[in-house]
Amino acid sequence: MIKDLSSFIYRGFMPLVSVVMPVYNGEKFVAEAIDSILGQTFTDFEFIIIDDGSQDRSADIIRGYQKRDARIHLIQQEKNEGQGSARNRGIRAAGGQYIAAMDSDDISLPERLRSQVDYLESNPDIGAVGVGTQKVNADLSPRSAYRLPGSHALIALEMIAGGMAIVRASMMMRRRFLLSSGGYDMHPEFKISTDSELTLRLLWETGIRYGNILETQYLHRQHETNISLENDPRDSWWLRRRALERLWGEAPHDAVERLRKSNLGIKLSWRDRRLARQDYRRLIGAMVDARWIELDEIAALHAEINRRLETTTPRLWQKFCHWRRHNFGGDD
Repeated sequence: MIKDLSSFIYRGFMPLVSVVMPVYNGEKFVAEAIDSILGQTFTDFEFIIIDDGSQDRSADIIRGYQKRDARIHLIQQEKNEGQGSARNRGIRAAGGQYIAAMDSDDISLPERLRSQVDYLESNPDIGAVGVGTQKVNADLSPRSAYRLPGSHALIALEMIAGGMAIVRASMMMRRRFLLSSGGYDMHPEFKISTDSELTLRLLWETGIRYGNILETQYLHRQHETNISLENDPRDSWWLRRRALERLWGEAPHDAVERLRKSNLGIKLSWRDRRLARQDYRRLIGAMVDARWIELDEIAALHAEINRRLETTTPRLWQKFCHWRRHNFGGDD
């Protein structure tokens, strides 16, 4: 059993990647998750698995794999402390230059780690990268795929204005960002979205830039006993309001509601649509001032805002806007 970083010294090597996976009562799916990591085409990794006080056979299953593959290292927590605490234990124990997240009921496709390492090696300005993710049922039958933005600027916009920015369970991150930020924070205002809080806090504290590999490399299993961090509106919008307060010095309820509705494609009145455009422009200006994005990324953000706002208009007006852009270009 591994207690801290000092007990890792005996290994005699420092892997390039540390895969960190918390497990709590995951006996039903954990073997498939482990197999998917051991089956990666990229092999220079250690696999740190934190058993977070499981009451089922999870730890026994993990120990069986550990006997067969020396890259697996088990950390056991006597009581259930939550994903944030478990991930922090794994990060502190990790020796890799890159930390790869993994959930104990999901599947990493064989090229996942290799594609992320190649991306980070080729893009030194990027601090963390996610991959295209397919939602699947418990039996791995396919559901819908996440629609992900491809650039840092669009990812940052989605983090504040709603929508899926990056599938956090699929991320690979440069370890130095996690260490400098202090890792995951369990704030009493939110019990679930520790990943969402961390990715937003890293924007403030480190100036991190994010990326997405859009090719599907990860399967996110959705079933009756798991918790989807991205599908908890109470937590996610609380976090977005807090981010707006830091960017604007305030987070007016009406502005937050307009951003939420435009993200969902809910129809807006003409007045609210004009105000929403002003909200977005104010948001972009604040993101530039905070140095989250560069000036040459603004055009892509305006194009995304036009797309969002078009979904909030009546169908006939949408057709007119499409015709006008096709014939004349420009904003709505």
